[in-house]
Amino acid sequence: MKILVCVKQVPEIEQALSIDESATRIVVDDPDAFRMSRFDAHAVEEAIAIKQTFRDNTTVDVITVGPERAATVVRRAIGMGADNGIHIHTHQNGYLSPFVIASWIASHAKHNIYDLIFTGVMSEDEMQGQVGPLVAEFLGLPCATAVICQRVYPQAKTLYVEREVEGGARDMLELQFPALLTIQSGINQPRYPSLSNLLRAKPEKIQTIEAVSLEQPRPRQKRVRLALPKRSRSGLVLKGTQKENALKLLQILQEKAFIW
Repeated sequence: MKILVCVKQVPEIEQALSIDESATRIVVDDPDAFRMSRFDAHAVEEAIAIKQTFRDNTTVDVITVGPERAATVVRRAIGMGADNGIHIHTHQNGYLSPFVIASWIASHAKHNIYDLIFTGVMSEDEMQGQVGPLVAEFLGLPCATAVICQRVYPQAKTLYVEREVEGGARDMLELQFPALLTIQSGINQPRYPSLSNLLRAKPEKIQTIEAVSLEQPRPRQKRVRLALPKRSRSGLVLKGTQKENALKLLQILQEKAFIW
């Protein structure tokens, strides 16, 4: 089996973020304060687990789209156990339409036939959940989103999947190879790569594809403006005796229908 996993580099949650003068790009002060999106880490782990089960005939490739710094998440995936890395190198740090990203990933996948393609269910920063289904559409593949269980049957070229739907229910599906899955968090516990594996991954050669060399599709959406959320509510200080404050609080809770 040949598996491709799509990963994305996102800013660390703890980092202070700001918005540039154009109000369309997020600025991170520390250039090293980036990591792999945690949903994608689950996708990588799922692919590595399949590789360990079917060790003799399974390879795992990892692909990312982004500026030069984005290659670090590919190396981390190699440190987790992936075999090869592909970096579609862009020369911009700003917003990229999911349609464009999916088009570039599909362009690579068309020329490197894969049995399975995994993505995270969504990215931690944009949370749109569009890239995976769009790649499947470009390639004409069956697609299951929010997968929380999967079992692969290589000889039959099929896989059984369970996907999360509303109300705690599950869809149970059987898909034919090739197929694309978007992996939900909680399906596994991503491994922490050992220092020795990370050191071995550091000199590994990553295939770099310049984004400008690929077809440039017309973006189907663009970012118009970014803004920090405004303060929507203010606190209320109750003044008076304990009994008076208790009665005021009771009245407020009743007015807001928190209690009856």
